[in-house]
Parts: sequence; structure tokens; C-alpha cells
Amino acid sequence: MKTLLFAVTFAICSAGALCAQDVVGTWQGTLQPPQGQALRVVAKISRENDQLKVAFYSIDQGPQPMNASTVTFDRSNLKADVPGVRGTYEGKLSADGNTITGTWTQGAPSPLNLTRATPQTAWAIPEPPPPPKPMAANASLNFEVATIKPSNPATPGQSILVGRGGSNLFTTTNTTLNDLIIFAYGVHVQQIVDAPAWLTSEKFDISAKPEDTGVPDATQLRTMVQKLLVERFSLKFHREKKELTAYTLNVGKNGPKLSKNETGGNLPGFSGRGPGAVGVRNSTMTEFAAFLQARILDRPVVDQTGLTGKFDFTLEWRPDTAQLAAQGANAPRLPPEVESRSDIFTAFQEQLGLKLESMKTPVEVFVIDQVQKPSEN
Repeated sequence: MKTLLFAVTFAICSAGALCAQDVVGTWQGTLQPPQGQALRVVAKISRENDQLKVAFYSIDQGPQPMNASTVTFDRSNLKADVPGVRGTYEGKLSADGNTITGTWTQGAPSPLNLTRATPQTAWAIPEPPPPPKPMAANASLNFEVATIKPSNPATPGQSILVGRGGSNLFTTTNTTLNDLIIFAYGVHVQQIVDAPAWLTSEKFDISAKPEDTGVPDATQLRTMVQKLLVERFSLKFHREKKELTAYTLNVGKNGPKLSKNETGGNLPGFSGRGPGAVGVRNSTMTEFAAFLQARILDRPVVDQTGLTGKFDFTLEWRPDTAQLAAQGANAPRLPPEVESRSDIFTAFQEQLGLKLESMKTPVEVFVIDQVQKPSEN
């Protein structure tokens, strides 16, 4: 009887509900988004430490993989969540193991049927560009030349960028001095004390070229910007302790839902995707906490996740109506799909597996002693 039971079990595994290893391999198919041109997609499915891994490539858009954070394969049904782009793939493996009939959902669902690729039929994944040369550890942390000018009121948006056009140029658009202090010192606006009103009202565009070659890391860049603020804005301040209400960023009870970024890039990227949406790339949790307190939340944020490495993900939430009202005439009107989203605290738990908690704690504040409008270029 034991021998017969073994034989029946083996037959079920090989000819009925296919074993997980049968889905391992390279798959490819064409995605037709609701709007725009068709895109070729390659999905590489592998097994590591008894866990399935899926990396999607939109090869007509570039070489960057979109890694799934969770993958399940049960009774021929495959599901993969891709938090880096807020995408999900669900498909069913055919009985012969050569096709997956499925749907890609990233906002609106779109059919994405995949065919098992062979070495002869596989589409080529573009080669990634060589990583930018990092700035040397012993580099001179100064800008060789820096141009600072008032922003054009007609220019939309705001940005702080490094490496535009393949260089190591540091550029900003529509940034206040408050924005620059927040960036350079990693503080929240509530931590800047005794500042004149123009620090938040007057906006500047900056273009600054480092003395040395290579792309700086976050610490090197902040050091250079700190020196720039002293030299061109005559900034002087001292530090004090003040009790403030802050947020702590922690891992949720079911663990994080994040995709690792292993490109080796020096700097993180944060891009707004409309009201209540942000794309995060190549960011540590500490860098993400600094971004949250600088751009999203109304108080300082302290990273207590203990997570190491860098991550890609997208976060979408329903913006707070009070925060939108504070923008006055510039406040965007929320479309229905944004109104239906979860609040930011729930979104953190549902989408990232993280949680924000409020607490009072002593926080270092920057007391402005001296500052003036930028010196001539």
C-alpha cells in the first residue's frame, strides 16, 4: 500500500497540479496598456532557498528589473506582487507548462499572457548602463563654481537633483532656503527656529559643479551643500534640544513588503506621482524617513525599522484634506480614485508592511543666528 500511495502521489505532482519547479524559467509576452504603446515584458522566475522569485523586465523601457516581493504558486495559479511599481501579476499555468494566461494590474488591469522562452526564442534584455563613477572617499567636498539665481515664478514643480545629463552637477529648481537647510542637515521644518520669513517665501535655482569628478554619496553631497549655505547665504546657527511630537517608522507585525535594489547606485531617488503618490528608488529606510519629514509629513520622522540595504517601492494614499487646504488656490482637486485610497497610516501597513507611530521626544533644533540673501555669482 505504501508503494502504491507513493506512485499515485508522484503522478499527481507530475501530471495534475504542476509542481512549483515547473514554473521556473524565462517567460515573455506583450502587454497592451489601456493607453500607450504595447510593451514587451520578460519574467524570470527562479527558486532560491525553497522560495520562488520573479523579476519582471519591461524591455522596451529599459533594463531595470521590477522585483516581486511576494510570490505564490498554488494549483497552477501564479501571483506576484511588485511593490516597486505598485503592480500585481496573476496568471494560470497551462497543463503542458508552456504558457501562463494572466493579467497585469497597475492601476487598470491589462491582459499579459506569457510564453515559456527557449535560448533560441528569448528576447534580449537590454544591458544596463555602466554605474556612474562614485566620488573618491578623499575627494575635496567643495563646489568649484556655483550659480544661484531667483526662480522664475512661471516654472512649475520643484526638484533637487544630482547627475543630470550624466554629469555630477548639483541642481535645484524652485527651492527655498528652508528646503536647502532641510536637505543639507536632514531636519524637519519644525526643527528650524528663529528664521526670517523670506527663508520660506523666496525661491532659488542653483547649479553647482563639484571640484572633483564622480557622483557623491549622500554624506558627501550634504557636506558640500552645507558649505555652500555658509559661503553664499552666510548661514550661522546653533543647536538646542526641544521636545517635539515626532513619528517613528517601524516594521509591521507581518514584516516588510519591499523590493531590494541592488544596482549599487550612490543616491536615492524620490519622484512625485500626483497627489498622494510617490515613487521611491534605491533608498535606505533612513533616507526614506528624511524624505518623509521633508516633503510629506508634518513632524520629524525617526527610522526604527532596523532594515538594512536599499529598496524600491511606490506608496499611494489619500492626502489629508487639511494639508491640501493649506495650499490655498494651488491645492489640487483629488480625482475619485485618489479619494478612495486609504489614509497614509493604513497605506504604510497595507502597501509597505511598515507602520508610523506618534510620540513625544526630545529633538535637536537649529536656531538661526545669522543668514542673508545669496551673494553675487
